Amino acid sequence: MSVRHHTKLFTWLVQHSAITYLLMVALFLIFGLLSLDLVKYVSANANYLADYGLDALWDGGLVQLIELIVTSFFAVFAYLGFKLCEHALVERAAHHKHTDE
Repeated sequence: MSVRHHTKLFTWLVQHSAITYLLMVALFLIFGLLSLDLVKYVSANANYLADYGLDALWDGGLVQLIELIVTSFFAVFAYLGFKLCEHALVERAAHHKHTDE
């Protein structure tokens, strides 16, 4: 038998479904914008660094690679936030007690 332990944030998200939905949409859009063509840019940067070596590093290739990695971290953060909101909405839909008052 497992015991559920929810964080205050998750509980708040479950209780405020309209705000959670809007946040989920915003995070989805952020994830989409940040990850758009990310694989293509990382691949192009890696090829540039492989072809030109140290000259490419000093010519901005390293800075661009770091920027791409940071963008990837933000994209993953947005995706995880999206999934948290999704889970909160599913939790509310599955376990919310509806009262007819």
